[in-house]
Amino acid sequence: MAVGLRGQLGELCYSSGLLHSLQRVRSWLQKDLRILAYHRIMPLPDPTAYEFDLELISAPPERFREQMQLLKKRYNPMRLTDVAAALNDGKSLPADTVVVTFDDGYDDNYRIAFPILRELGVPATFFVSTGHIDSGRPYAYDWLVHMILVTAARQIVLPELGLDAALPSDRQGRRAIATDVLCRMKELGALEQAAMIQRLEREWRMPSDAAPTDCRPMSWGQIREMHAAGFEIGSHGVHHWMLSKLPQAALESEVLDSKAALERELGAMPLLMSYPVGSMRAFDKRVIDITRDAGFQLACSYMSGTNPEPASNRYALNRLAIERNMGKGWFASMLTMPHLMSYPTPTYQTRNGEEPICSH
Repeated sequence: MAVGLRGQLGELCYSSGLLHSLQRVRSWLQKDLRILAYHRIMPLPDPTAYEFDLELISAPPERFREQMQLLKKRYNPMRLTDVAAALNDGKSLPADTVVVTFDDGYDDNYRIAFPILRELGVPATFFVSTGHIDSGRPYAYDWLVHMILVTAARQIVLPELGLDAALPSDRQGRRAIATDVLCRMKELGALEQAAMIQRLEREWRMPSDAAPTDCRPMSWGQIREMHAAGFEIGSHGVHHWMLSKLPQAALESEVLDSKAALERELGAMPLLMSYPVGSMRAFDKRVIDITRDAGFQLACSYMSGTNPEPASNRYALNRLAIERNMGKGWFASMLTMPHLMSYPTPTYQTRNGEEPICSH
């Protein structure tokens, strides 16, 4: 798999043997908080056969283990609630603080990531969309990709996006269309996005309640086990809707109902939030105000970067995305030089010339 110039440079920096010295110097000079963002941990599939969104795969199991071993050896992995406590008390964070987070709540988080984290003693926060945990249904964006990849239809017609295109027979061509649709649809309101996906389910006769196990979320039983083992569970909304693109009543329900579900299943606990999609268009002051007023202590975005003064953006914390083609050297280099080696926040050029964020 091609890794590009950034990946090649990362591997070169790692093989030079200088990273550890650079890290030590950086820890003296800069005390920024680094938060890693993962989605799925699973063996890398054959792209020509895999029927879901490849971009959600953050690392295969063996690479994830390597990454966590590096964190354990050279950094100071912390719980997000401990970060919140330090901010509340006006205390500085320890040097080389790194937080591990997961978005969505896929069941491989329980089957694969959880045992590795528990074995190595690395804390992590799992942000889950509670409505999907309740229903067991797949996440809508991933299901949309699946439908586009496997439908027998030869045409995709989405008047909401001004799209009427032939569906190619090859998987790669269909993935390109799915990526385009995912990015364009995020210009729509969240309820319009949901309605568009539901309409395709009906037209193509592909109901999400009949989804295969490849894309299933965790169960509450699995989440309770992880929580009892000391891992943090936070909110990723109820339906994984873009919060800033909801009317006020629906926005309040997404935040408050997800909080109620977590407390129903896990009891009272410190509240943590990760905004679904997490781009600059997925949350705004209205979302931040409701999140804060609901009692959440911190909230993560999906904007790329570190947090030099996390007290100043505790409801819009930046994160560093981990992607499936990130080798050990690239990962190590990114932790040492995040502003140089991390993925930039992705953008997509729209028809009107604006650049919304295309992320999950």
